[in-house]
Amino acid sequence: MTSVTNILYWISTGLLIPVIAILLFSFVKSLLLLGGFFGMFINRLKYTKEQKEMIGKLNKDISLLDSLTSLKGNKQFSIHLERIVEAEGDEVVSEKSLADFEVYSEKELSSSKSLGRIGPMIGLMGTLIPMGPALAGLASGDIASMAQNMQVAFSTTVVGIFIGGIGYVTQLVKQRWFVEDLNNLEYIHKLTTR
Repeated sequence: MTSVTNILYWISTGLLIPVIAILLFSFVKSLLLLGGFFGMFINRLKYTKEQKEMIGKLNKDISLLDSLTSLKGNKQFSIHLERIVEAEGDEVVSEKSLADFEVYSEKELSSSKSLGRIGPMIGLMGTLIPMGPALAGLASGDIASMAQNMQVAFSTTVVGIFIGGIGYVTQLVKQRWFVEDLNNLEYIHKLTTR
């Protein structure tokens, strides 16, 4: 039985370095995600008000579609909007453009979703792995070893929760943005096909 527990101990302690490497990689990725999210947020602040006003006026004056497609801002929204407008009521092309926008949205959200789930898991692994050596150090009276292992355990927890928090928050906000954009595209599609 001791040989089995020794093997499990070696495996778990051997995973500490890969877990820390994955945690550091995820931390850098979450910072890049946060920077890109901030850029999207600033961009949306600039164009959303004007876009909403134009979409509100479309029901009365469909000729505003051309000026709506020339709006700068959300690049993917503009690309799919142009496809719908160029389809000139062709149901199949418009539906394909809407489906493509949904695929793009899911792809854009996948990074946030994965960080929101993986960050806390890897952080927990980084917490539990050093606890074994920390408890062994406590039992043998090696307080310095225990303190070092506990420091690793707590810092990996904090970093993992930080990564998960960034992933979760960016996913929630981006999801709301994409649903709003898809709703606007479907509205324009219905206006062009009636």
